[in-house]
Amino acid sequence: MSSTRRVVIAVFPDVDLLDVTGPAEVFALANRETGGAAGYRVELAGRTRGEVVTSAGLRLVADLSFDEVDGVFDTLLVPGAVDAGPGGQTARVDSDVVAWVARVTPLARRVVSVCTGAHLLAATGLLDGKTATTHWSTAAQLAADHPEVTVDPDPIFVRCGRVWTGAGISSCMDLALALVAEDLGEEAALTVARQLVMYLKRQGGQSQVSVPLSRPPATRRDIDDLRMFIVDHLDGDLSAAALAARMCLSERHFARVFRQQTGTTPGAYVEAVRVEAARRLLESTDQSLDQVAAACGFGSVETLHRALRKQIGTTPAAYRRRFRMTA
Repeated sequence: MSSTRRVVIAVFPDVDLLDVTGPAEVFALANRETGGAAGYRVELAGRTRGEVVTSAGLRLVADLSFDEVDGVFDTLLVPGAVDAGPGGQTARVDSDVVAWVARVTPLARRVVSVCTGAHLLAATGLLDGKTATTHWSTAAQLAADHPEVTVDPDPIFVRCGRVWTGAGISSCMDLALALVAEDLGEEAALTVARQLVMYLKRQGGQSQVSVPLSRPPATRRDIDDLRMFIVDHLDGDLSAAALAARMCLSERHFARVFRQQTGTTPGAYVEAVRVEAARRLLESTDQSLDQVAAACGFGSVETLHRALRKQIGTTPAAYRRRFRMTA
């Protein structure tokens, strides 16, 4: 079993419930799907030990007080809270929480904000000179309050070195999956995403679709198996003729069955899966475009260019500049 990955999540009155429970569920599933090897241990820290009433009216129980958080740990996760007013909602910035975050930030390997929790990080100065995101409804407030922070309201999450900021509400799950991918690899994160019936990647303003998960399960097991085969052999021969031969069907009959089961043609499905894989490599690696094209089965950079322009309306280089996960 790996060493423990201690995750400390701040809780305080009116904290957004999903900001806390969403990531906690992702980490718990990662533990379960790896037989405990992931080693995540989630602790809730509040002003005092005991019950905290969330924005949903449900109660959470803080395992320890802010003063009891000491020693180095893996991840500090800071959720948010909002106040509703006639002009819309505004992020709540509690000075006690800000002071605690400032104190414990040096103890954590990485620091993560969820939703309007970015306002708390910004108030400590941690986001100065960095790009950050938050819930779209409070992005203007964050930019106005902290002009030294470059606020981008579009991405699902942004990473700058060891600091991660996430957008609103359900995006906390996407962000937590990205943290699992960083810790355990893409395959482990994909396993958790499947259990949650979620896309593995949904970052940014682009259309992020995890192709195998976005299609309903086929009624034929052999078609579902073939779809997984495609994902695992992107650099191989995935022509309609080759796939039909693998299924022991004529090419015409195979094309008809595949469309009936998936709602698309074999060629379109393969291209979509290859584009998704290319996007992951562009986001998370420094591989050259030649390497990305080869790994994903495009054969040439020109073919990769055409596929990305067709699928998402941009070039590989532009996509990498916009969605690169590292600082």
